[in-house]
Amino acid sequence: MIRINLLGQERPKASRGPSIPLESSLRLILFVASILVAFVVLYAMYHQKANELATVQSRIQSLEMEKANLQHIKAEVQQYEKQKAILVQRINVIEELQANRTGGQQLLQMVAVTVEHSNSLWLTSLDRKGDALSIAGEAGSLDAIANFLTQMKRSGYFGDINMKEAAENDIVKGAQTFQFTMTAQVAQPQKLQPASATAPTSATPARPGRS
Repeated sequence: MIRINLLGQERPKASRGPSIPLESSLRLILFVASILVAFVVLYAMYHQKANELATVQSRIQSLEMEKANLQHIKAEVQQYEKQKAILVQRINVIEELQANRTGGQQLLQMVAVTVEHSNSLWLTSLDRKGDALSIAGEAGSLDAIANFLTQMKRSGYFGDINMKEAAENDIVKGAQTFQFTMTAQVAQPQKLQPASATAPTSATPARPGRS
């Protein structure tokens, strides 16, 4: 059925919900925006710190690898030092043996030279312990023994020469002989000249006479 409003009265408007003030809306928008900005800033800081942490961890790992390499090198160096010490010890032993060998040769050579320059004298024993030397021998006279002592002192190869005993014996029938024992210290080895070496002599040729 169609109704006609003859009185001209306006129809009541439909009621609306309560309105939200503009200031409250702006506050809400600013709050949400601040939360978003704070989240973005916190995320950026987190990402930066995560990158820094990754860099530090990578550096730590690199340093640990370097430390392991250095420890390996240190172990190799210590091994080389041990080998070096062993080689140096062996070289020192060889040099000492060589020096003793050379010194022994020079000792025998020098003793032979002194005996050679002492007439009617011969040695019966020669014992060396370190630098201490014990000598025993026979001589045809006391002068020969004295001459032997003098030759030893002049050689420069012996020091602290002490005559222990010199007595007559009858080792050779019908001849006077003397038995002697003595001690000496071996000095530093020196370069020995051959016993047969003599100073060269120069001869001046004679001028032909006038007839």
